[in-house]
Amino acid sequence: MTLGRVLPLMILIGLIIAAFSLGLGRYLTLDALRENREALLDAVMRYGIWAGIGFVLAYAGVVALSLPGATIMTLAGGFLFGVPLGASLTVVGATLGATALFVIARSAVGDALRQRAGPFLGRMADGFSRNAFNYLLFLRLVPAFPFWAVNLAPALLGMRLVPFVIATAIGIIPGTVVYSAFGASLGNVFDAGGDVHPKDVLSPTLIAALVGLGVLALLPVFFKRGARKEPPIEDHAP
Repeated sequence: MTLGRVLPLMILIGLIIAAFSLGLGRYLTLDALRENREALLDAVMRYGIWAGIGFVLAYAGVVALSLPGATIMTLAGGFLFGVPLGASLTVVGATLGATALFVIARSAVGDALRQRAGPFLGRMADGFSRNAFNYLLFLRLVPAFPFWAVNLAPALLGMRLVPFVIATAIGIIPGTVVYSAFGASLGNVFDAGGDVHPKDVLSPTLIAALVGLGVLALLPVFFKRGARKEPPIEDHAP
């Protein structure tokens, strides 16, 4: 493994350690958003498009460094920019951050891990390579898998970059829109002095809907398997 391939991973690990050592996670809370709401809203009004670009870059950094604050960032996007723009900026930022982590992991450790992996990981890699888009779309839609883990697994299993980017962007749209809409209403909650938790967004109905979308994403995989198992039709014509 060359230094050029492992250097980005070393830099990323160093940045992650620095971020946690500096306690940057304390700024990614609803309390921090509540306390700094006026300054943040003023910055959005004052800097316009540059505020949006800054939000996208900040979101990408949170995702790439695997900091526990992506949900708060999504809520903040809806709160600061409204639902359509906030959701759009969130999708772009999250996709950029996920792609950066994916590329670094794939180039630094992906090939080496697959070469040393046993037959189990080999079979997973084969299955994932054939249906990678649908598998990843399912993982993105269903809110039961850590975002950082879903960024790394496709890289280690040999998924190609373009399908990863497309499946990531599409798969996070439903949840992003819901959280952005919830975030857009935070101003009323803050004014009323109410307390809110990110987990309050995921109602049983919403979870069921997202799981349903995830199952739909896997239907092509089931159809392919069924087609492979169908016995050939024998020709008995004279």
